Amino acid sequence: MNDRADAVDAWESLYRAQVSVLRALLAEFPDDEVNFTEYDVLFNLYRQPGRALRIRDLNRHLLLTQPSVSRLLDRLVARGIVVKRRDPADARGTIVALTEHGVEVFRRVGAQHARAIAVRMSVLDPDERRTLRALTEKLRAGASPS
Repeated sequence: MNDRADAVDAWESLYRAQVSVLRALLAEFPDDEVNFTEYDVLFNLYRQPGRALRIRDLNRHLLLTQPSVSRLLDRLVARGIVVKRRDPADARGTIVALTEHGVEVFRRVGAQHARAIAVRMSVLDPDERRTLRALTEKLRAGASPS
């Protein structure tokens, strides 16, 4: 097998595994407070200093278009999960931050979601999970624009 065919086969295997696991996680996701896409926003904000991020920087972490992110954020603001405020360093920018309620929602939903993830990932032993993480981090680093 040549390098190109091997690369395509490896990609297809990774992609198909991701789709299969994601479908299972979506089916089990506790979406009574937030849906999976909203949770992704909370997850990304929670990991930031001050649990806040400029919207344009948040967009880089999500697989949504900018208008979709804006509508999603508006829904989260309306439910008191996040707040939006002007960036004091650049009045043209907007910062979005988790509220205390948003942190509580993230922790509650995240705990349930983490249990489902642990079950799905239990087919790999600890060494395989570490190897998988190292390989996917290497792929992400290689895919980043220079």
